[in-house]
Amino acid sequence: MDSAPARRHTGQGGTGPGLAPAPDTAARRAATAIHPPRGPKADRARPAVRPQRIRRRGQVLPLLTADALAGVLTVTALPAPALPAGALVPVPLLLAALHAQAGLYRPRLAPSALRELPALAGRSAVVWCTAAAVAAAVDPGRALGWSALLAAVCLQVVLTCAGRGFANQCRRRTAVRRPASALVVGPGAGAGAVAAALQGRPEFGLRPVGLADPAGAAEGDAGALPVLATHEDVRRAVIQNSVRHAVFTRPPEADERTASLVRLFHDHGCRLWLADPAGTAKVTGMRVACPGDQLWGYAVQPLLPRPARPVERWAKRGIDALLALVALVLAAPVMAACALAVRLGDGPGVIFRQERVGLYGRPFTLLKFRTLRADAHEAATRWTVAGDRRMSAVGSFLRKSSLDELPQLWNVVRGDMSLVGPRPERPFFVAKFSTVHPGYEARHRMPVGITGLAQINGLRGDTSIEDRARFDNHYIDTWSLWQDLWILARTAASFFRFRLGGS
Repeated sequence: MDSAPARRHTGQGGTGPGLAPAPDTAARRAATAIHPPRGPKADRARPAVRPQRIRRRGQVLPLLTADALAGVLTVTALPAPALPAGALVPVPLLLAALHAQAGLYRPRLAPSALRELPALAGRSAVVWCTAAAVAAAVDPGRALGWSALLAAVCLQVVLTCAGRGFANQCRRRTAVRRPASALVVGPGAGAGAVAAALQGRPEFGLRPVGLADPAGAAEGDAGALPVLATHEDVRRAVIQNSVRHAVFTRPPEADERTASLVRLFHDHGCRLWLADPAGTAKVTGMRVACPGDQLWGYAVQPLLPRPARPVERWAKRGIDALLALVALVLAAPVMAACALAVRLGDGPGVIFRQERVGLYGRPFTLLKFRTLRADAHEAATRWTVAGDRRMSAVGSFLRKSSLDELPQLWNVVRGDMSLVGPRPERPFFVAKFSTVHPGYEARHRMPVGITGLAQINGLRGDTSIEDRARFDNHYIDTWSLWQDLWILARTAASFFRFRLGGS
C-alpha cells in the first residue's frame, strides 16, 4: 500500500510539486474530479504492446510424448500383480511434473539426452520408490520387491533416454531443413563470431539475418550481415524477416540501449538467448548458470521471462479473486464505518475514482475512499505532498491507516488489479517517469497490485521513483506464488504494527 502521508520530495527520482504541474489549461483539462470521465485528455502513457506468446509446442511436445510413452511402457512391463493400478496411473504424470520442475523441457540449442541422464535417473528413482511405498502401505501383500523396483527404474531411464534422443535427432533434422531467423545482439567482434558460428553450423537451427548493435560499435567483420544501429531498424528487421530468436552476446542489462531491445523482442514473440563469446566464465572462474547448453563451444542459456507462466498466472488470479472476496466480506463492517465517517465528516461522494495504468499499459478506474474535502478536486498531474490543507481529519486518518484503499479489493475481484504487484500510477506520471527512469515502463509486465515488494520495504508515498521501479522489476523477475504470500504476510504484519524478520 502506498497511501501513507507523503513527505517533502527529496529529488531522488520522484516528482515533487516543482516538477509535476502542467500548464494551467492542461491541468484544468486533466483534473480528475470525484466522478471523473473515463477518458481524460491528460498526457497518457504509451500503450504497451501485449507480448505474443512464444511457441514452444514444437520443442516441448515431442519430449513430453517421449517421457509419457516411456512411463506407460514401463508400467505395462511390470508383472500384473506387482502394483495396483491406482498406484501406477500417476507415475507418468509425476515424472512429467518433476521433469518440468527441473527444467528438462526448457529450450536448448544443443540438447543431449545423455547429458540429462543423471537428472532423469534421479527423478525416476524418486517416483518409483514413492509409488512402491504407497502401494506397500495400502496392500502389503502386493509390495514391489527391490529387484523389480530396480528393474522398473532402469527400464524407465533407458526408455526415456531413447525417446528423448530420437526426439532430439528429429529436431536437428528439422532445424537444418527449416532454420529460424535470428538476430545477434551485441558489440564488436564477439557478435560477429557468434553470427559466424550460426552460419557455419546449421544444426543449431538459427539463421542470422543481421547484427543489432545499439551502441554503434560494430566492426566490419560481420560478413554480409547488415548492422542495425537504431531501435527502429531492429523493429523493421524483426517484422520483415519474421525473426523468432535473438542471441545476446552480453547480459542485456549491461547497457541501457541494449536492455530496451528486450521489450521489443518479447512483444514480437522472440525467444532470447545469452551467449558468452568472450569466455568470461573461463577467465573469471565463475560457473555459468546453465552449463548444459552450448553454441559451437560458446556457453549459452535461455533468457526466460519469468511472468510468462500461464498455469501459475491463472493460479495467481484465482488466489487473488478468492482472497479479495473473503476480505471484502470480512472487512464489510470496517468499510461501512469508513464510508459513514467520510459522509458525515466531508459530505457526499464517499468513493473516489481515478484513472490509473495497469497491465500492458491499459487504463482502468481505481477506487478509494475519498480523503479530500468534497469541494476539492485531486488533479491527475499533481503529486501528493504532506500537509495538504484540503485533507480533512477523517481523510488523514484513512491515509495513515491505509483504510482508504479497501475499495481496491473490488478492483481485484474485477481483474483490474492483483493483491500483490507494482502500485498503479496515473497516466501523466507514467508517461513522465517512463522517459526519466529506465525500467519504469517494464513494471507493467505484471498486473498492478494493492501492495508490493517496494511497499513492504518502506517505499510508500513521496519516495524515490527509481528505487520503486527497481524493487518492482526485481519482484517481477523473481516472481513466484510463495513470494506473493510472503509479501501479503509482511503487509499484514506492518498493518498491525508488527515486524517480521528479514526483507
